[in-house]
Amino acid sequence: MTGVLFGVRIVELASIGPGPFCGMMLADHGAEVIRVERPGQPHDPRDPVLRSRTIAHADLKTEEGRERVLDLVADADGLIEGFRPGVLERLELGPDVLLERNPKLVIGRMTGWGQTGPLAQTAGHDINYIALSGVLGGVGPADGRPVPPMNLVGDYGGGAMMLAFGMVSGILHARTGGAGQVIDCAMTDGSALLTAQIWGLRHRGLWHDERGANLLDGGAYFYGCYRCSDGEYVAIGAIEPQFHAELLERLGLTSDPDFAQQMNPKTWPRCRERLDAIFATRTRDEWAADFEGSDICFAPVLAMGEAPGHGHNVARETFIEVGGAVQPAPAPRFSRTPARAPSLSKSRTD
Repeated sequence: MTGVLFGVRIVELASIGPGPFCGMMLADHGAEVIRVERPGQPHDPRDPVLRSRTIAHADLKTEEGRERVLDLVADADGLIEGFRPGVLERLELGPDVLLERNPKLVIGRMTGWGQTGPLAQTAGHDINYIALSGVLGGVGPADGRPVPPMNLVGDYGGGAMMLAFGMVSGILHARTGGAGQVIDCAMTDGSALLTAQIWGLRHRGLWHDERGANLLDGGAYFYGCYRCSDGEYVAIGAIEPQFHAELLERLGLTSDPDFAQQMNPKTWPRCRERLDAIFATRTRDEWAADFEGSDICFAPVLAMGEAPGHGHNVARETFIEVGGAVQPAPAPRFSRTPARAPSLSKSRTD
């Protein structure tokens, strides 16, 4: 057994979305994560977000099932749950009951809207939570509708990863003399926090609410994607002056006066048209052959099916196989306590 979290025990009450992803992150880095599922619940052991777990079964609507959960948390460091607010209390497994059994327990409560507030009892999904936090309104083309960035910002960035940070922080506090506590982790809160840099730019007058008109949302010609002759795309991120200068040199644009005004938004549409025409003259892989490894901040836009075969990802083993299924490898990487190799989840026998 390896991993920076070796010796940490987490009880995960089965849910979907961010709860399992948080459990995966903790398990990847050595924590023992016991996932409690209802009897007969379908389970695909090859699902990446369910890897490296021990599966226990309990019907939380029965006294026997509740007692099993209480037995599990008695010597655990944390518990993760993703019910609507109040459900755990109605199951007679609320924080007061759990903390009575284990005063050092850290209870991570994962919801979309949070434990409190007028929307707390309302159904929703990632798209709704990031809509309310202001994220979704900023993603998409200038002349089109907002585009959901899959479910990466609410479920995983603003939800699971915030909860994983909260769990590790709470456990560290409890292990250094503090008491157990409850973490109210809401995807609205977390996704709002992810926009901290954008709020900073906005306060300085460098960001506007219009989509596709800003530095990092596709408005700037030097930070965006370009269609190639084969219909594929390349991504350019030449923000800093030295990287921008190299981009212009490689594309033969150093004498163009519009490109000399890099941070003037009035020139951006004309510059984008020029780059559109240039990148359309060659295939994605032809551009990659010339530009990969340079400092123009370049990358080919790969489909998910292509990503595991790219040379950089192969060299770093960014993708692995678990049970014959390709999936992302654990991240980040620790020098002294590397993550253990993920494994298929297994049933608990006791």
